[in-house]
Amino acid sequence: MLPVPTEIPRPLVHLADAGVAIWLDDLSRPLVHDGGLADLVRTRGVIGVTSNPSIFAKAVDGTDAYAPQLAELAREGLDVEEAVFRLTTDDVRDACDVLAEVYEATDGSDGRVSIEVDPRLARDTQSTIAAARRLWATVDRPNLFIKIPATVEGLPAITTALAEGISVNVTLIFSLERYAQVLDAHLAGLEQAHAAGIDLSRLASVASFFVSRVDTAVDARLEKIGDDPAVALRGTAAIANARLAYRLWEQTRASERWTALAAAGARTQRPLWASTSTKDPAYRDTRYVEELVAPHTVNTMPGATLTATADHGLIRPDAIHAYPDAERVMAELAGVGVNLAAVTDQLEVEGVQKFTDAWEDLLGTVRGAMEGAA
Repeated sequence: MLPVPTEIPRPLVHLADAGVAIWLDDLSRPLVHDGGLADLVRTRGVIGVTSNPSIFAKAVDGTDAYAPQLAELAREGLDVEEAVFRLTTDDVRDACDVLAEVYEATDGSDGRVSIEVDPRLARDTQSTIAAARRLWATVDRPNLFIKIPATVEGLPAITTALAEGISVNVTLIFSLERYAQVLDAHLAGLEQAHAAGIDLSRLASVASFFVSRVDTAVDARLEKIGDDPAVALRGTAAIANARLAYRLWEQTRASERWTALAAAGARTQRPLWASTSTKDPAYRDTRYVEELVAPHTVNTMPGATLTATADHGLIRPDAIHAYPDAERVMAELAGVGVNLAAVTDQLEVEGVQKFTDAWEDLLGTVRGAMEGAA
């Protein structure tokens, strides 16, 4: 474990002491090149970074830091797809280099940076595999994660990537059923990698279980139902769902399949809590950090959530182990007429579409900048 600098706020120290890796859900060229990321490592205990198409679209649109490279790419005659590939992989490679010391100090557990395959490929297994291979080879850093969505078509791509020695961040997980399939895909990938002679100790994975979006969707249904029992359940679904996901992870860790892989040097696929910003201002702004504290987890926070947690986070070790309460919430949601499976299915569809829309926005922004530079 990394030594904790004295300037890190106590709530973040307590979070790390409880076994939670603090990652930043943001990435931009100025953040990497101007020392901001290195400063967050030093002053906030940040030991990993996640990105997604929305983050890249915001980054490129919100700064002129990309203008020189965009002008150069325009002169080279690159098309917009290749230009976006170059921009994003360059940013991620540079972020990997900033976090290289963290990667070494944590023996490869952290210091990781994630880049997502083109979200338009989310329903195409073979194209996702090809994209993952190309991203892995292009960034060419051991502390990289390739983000693959947990769609039905993404599951075999996850297994194949891991089997080839590619470290994977599985993204867009909303349901317990799909998470169980992700856990199985991870084990299958490790088993194949081991059979192929790949060193499992250098192969890593996280599973990004989305949190706040579940409350947003379920709360809307509860308000539509409108009676007192339904309204009383507002803000309970996401945390209960995530807690039961952690129980699934614990059950997998106790399985014979995992025990055999661990004996061969495998690393566990840590649950990663994603979408941890609070969407409803009526809720405490740190709730998706505080209520999901658990060993062997990652919490990836946007900047505002990280700042809030540093300022007034109340960290209770092992807060996640409220399984009876989580089961009660699930039963009560079903009792008032909320079909959580239908909610999470819709969230997956919407999640893929949101990232696809953001990717198209990114392409449009880069296209306009390159045309202006030509």
